Amino acid sequence: MKINQILILFLFFNFTNVMSIEPDEILEDVQLEQRAREISSVLRCMVCQNENIDNSNAGIAKDLRILIREELIAGKTNSQIINFVHNKYGDYVLFKPPLKFYTFFLWISPFVIFFFLFLLFFRKKKID
Repeated sequence: MKINQILILFLFFNFTNVMSIEPDEILEDVQLEQRAREISSVLRCMVCQNENIDNSNAGIAKDLRILIREELIAGKTNSQIINFVHNKYGDYVLFKPPLKFYTFFLWISPFVIFFFLFLLFFRKKKID
């Protein structure tokens, strides 16, 4: 393969799904569109799991993007919109879920795992 073909393939595979926002969804007001992107970046797509709704092609993500823009036009604040979506879909829709009793393990588990791996890696070996 020639270098040009490799470069085209690289660009195609790395930048094809950068944003899934369709042109008819973009707001004319630049500030409102920026706020919509900020809100979308903290909301997880329930179908795609670890993608925010801006990067998802799922139908529910498109519906949420449209809902966010409609609420912004109606004059709602970012926190009001996020709270509305959170109340409707639960903690899973947030990339940073609140610290509650049932999410405590999710928040503390990385530290516990790191601690045990640290102990395992740096333990002293007995020489007989």
